[in-house]
Amino acid sequence: MKQILWFRRDLRIIDNKILEKASNEVMPIFIFDKNILEKLDIEDKRVTYIYDAVISLKKSLQSFGLDLYIFFDTPKNVFSKLKNEGFDEVLCSCDFDSYSIKRDKEISKIIPLKRYLDSFLINPRKNLKKDGTPYKVFTPFYKSLSWLSDSDKIGEATINPNLKLYKYEKETPSLEKLGFKRAYLPEFLKKSPQDRLDDFKEKVQEYEKNRDIFYKDGTSNLGIDLRFGTLSPRMIFNEIKKSNKKNSEVFIRQLFWREFYNYILYHFPKSENENWNGLEISWSENEEDFQKWCEGKTGVPIVDAAMIHFNKTGMMHNRLRMIVSSFLCKNLLISWKKGEQYFAKKLLDYDASSNIGSWQWAASTGADSVPYFRIFNPYLQSAKFDKETIFIKSVIPELKDVDAKLIHTEGALKNKYIRPIVDIKYSRDRAISIFKEAKNARV
Repeated sequence: MKQILWFRRDLRIIDNKILEKASNEVMPIFIFDKNILEKLDIEDKRVTYIYDAVISLKKSLQSFGLDLYIFFDTPKNVFSKLKNEGFDEVLCSCDFDSYSIKRDKEISKIIPLKRYLDSFLINPRKNLKKDGTPYKVFTPFYKSLSWLSDSDKIGEATINPNLKLYKYEKETPSLEKLGFKRAYLPEFLKKSPQDRLDDFKEKVQEYEKNRDIFYKDGTSNLGIDLRFGTLSPRMIFNEIKKSNKKNSEVFIRQLFWREFYNYILYHFPKSENENWNGLEISWSENEEDFQKWCEGKTGVPIVDAAMIHFNKTGMMHNRLRMIVSSFLCKNLLISWKKGEQYFAKKLLDYDASSNIGSWQWAASTGADSVPYFRIFNPYLQSAKFDKETIFIKSVIPELKDVDAKLIHTEGALKNKYIRPIVDIKYSRDRAISIFKEAKNARV
């Protein structure tokens, strides 16, 4: 038996199903997929992060007698060549977005493919209601999984100690050979995945209180590890449960929101490009407004600070994501698809299902989404979660000497800052009217 171990979004050796299920002679590989990379900017931060994670994985595999062969090509070309090496099958983890499903079907026609659940806690095919239909609302979905969420530990995979390396002549391409420049990464990514998890365990007790405060380091910082599998969701679940910190359930619930969005995308694949609830909204096509939102030039300080910081770092705090998405979809009345596509280009921890799900949530078009009449007031949000404007002023230096109350008050900045591109009350009333009309049209 000769197997290819195809690492994708499981860039680790601890708790990795394919290393447990593999047997005999194996060839671990990673493919920098040209189909994906050719669409990215030359300084895309994710490529820098993935490249470093892949090299780290290679070293980890070498530490117990294996290796990682790194390709830069399309998966179809890679497996068409490797087929001639006489491999019996390919082992890999499951992925559920449309590109991954199409890609895997194509590869399975070249060499048989075995996929294992490794990037998520549940298989979306299995957790259905009694009538055999999928859940559409988070709370009943979450309650149906109480057997899992309430457990103290989820079993983790071990490494088969009897694996032998199938040796293959393959030069490791440099980042430059892939066509990319090394990009700036946030400081916390200089730590190992395990160190990031250990750091979060120390602050999980304050997670519920601090996660909404923009200037505090109160979030988990584990989104990128979940996205690329430098930590498994089982490892994170188990470590947080084991820490037995107060309020850990609040974070565990967030892990299951991630599961829910993956579940929704699996059962409703059209939601990747269409409004999940079928509403037909008369979206604005104002490209100038959209560009100002992208660049952080809307004249609304908290929106601008969030977008400027995002463009620089590839990171955005969860509440800030809700504020800027509400502003785009409701106040500017621009389609969630445009915002989702922009985030897809920039987010370090971009995950199709979570990004699509959260954007549709904000736009009131998705599964269990926010009611259309609930619209974030960005000034009230900044006053509540950045009262002293610590975050805003750290990003927008021209506001450093301006009184915080003025920054939190619509229209108060006058010549001290960019004029806002939209009136909050007017745009809120407009959005409610348009969404109500769309909802009534469906009745």
